Amino acid sequence: MKKIATAALLGALTLPAFAAEFVTIGTGGVTGTYYPTGGAVCRLVNKYKKETKIRCSVESTGGSVYNINTIKNGELDFGIAQSDVVYQASKGIKKFADKPVKKLRSVMAIYPELFTLVTRKDANINGVADLKNKRINLGNPGSGNEATALALFKAVGMTKDDLKFAGALKAAEMPDALRDNKIDGYFYMVGHPTANIKDASNSVDVKITPLVGDKVDALVKANPYFAQADVPAGMYKGNPEATSTFGVKAVLVSSTDVSDKAVYTVVKAILENFDAFKKLHPAYANITKESLLDGLSAPMHEGAKKYFKEAGILK
Repeated sequence: MKKIATAALLGALTLPAFAAEFVTIGTGGVTGTYYPTGGAVCRLVNKYKKETKIRCSVESTGGSVYNINTIKNGELDFGIAQSDVVYQASKGIKKFADKPVKKLRSVMAIYPELFTLVTRKDANINGVADLKNKRINLGNPGSGNEATALALFKAVGMTKDDLKFAGALKAAEMPDALRDNKIDGYFYMVGHPTANIKDASNSVDVKITPLVGDKVDALVKANPYFAQADVPAGMYKGNPEATSTFGVKAVLVSSTDVSDKAVYTVVKAILENFDAFKKLHPAYANITKESLLDGLSAPMHEGAKKYFKEAGILK
């Protein structure tokens, strides 16, 4: 009996392993658009977990730069990041100066994000020049939000020192700080509409402040990952007109360390349920299967490439 049991045990140990592969998507603050996007992706991936053996979970994080660094360190499998931050990481510039993330790979560009300046109406801020001596939240350290704010300041000839107070609050903390008059405004790179700005506009009179002018035009022209666009009219209380600004793409990224199978499974789950996916958040309303390939500023992961080719989207 003992010999038979031992043999059976050895046989079990040498059977092919069909263990599940667990993947985690790093997102951003829970009131932004990254977090529900990660949740939407995971729901679709987990729909097929019995067949694929891929299990997906989502994590709230500090945003773009954090996600890329954590993917680099092998602590996250996927992350959502601004296309400009992806570009910088891939090229080894700015926040990633002389430290290119060579393993970084694009999976898909999900939706457009607009750099949005939300201000208290009583602060009388009508443009970037009016930010001098104001209390403005730039974003938590290591976020794409902060990186874009500093790039904008440099373009218009300002620095953080020109502000009365330069905040480093996380996205989820910004609406309360605005309501409680601890800040005059905040920058937020986000897909619209977002619960974050709705929360702010429901508790205090806010203005979506335009980010325009020759220097902004020059900034956009000098950086291929930026594009000019409008925050749509009537999206937030007290803001009936469209507001001009500029933005990037929210890109799902991964690493060469993540299996082709896992990345292929994620892309397939989204593309095969694309109409359902588009209904999961208003920010996805105008995306197309083809637009998922626009704004990729790091090489594409082989697993993503395989599915996009099979679907006839990538030639």
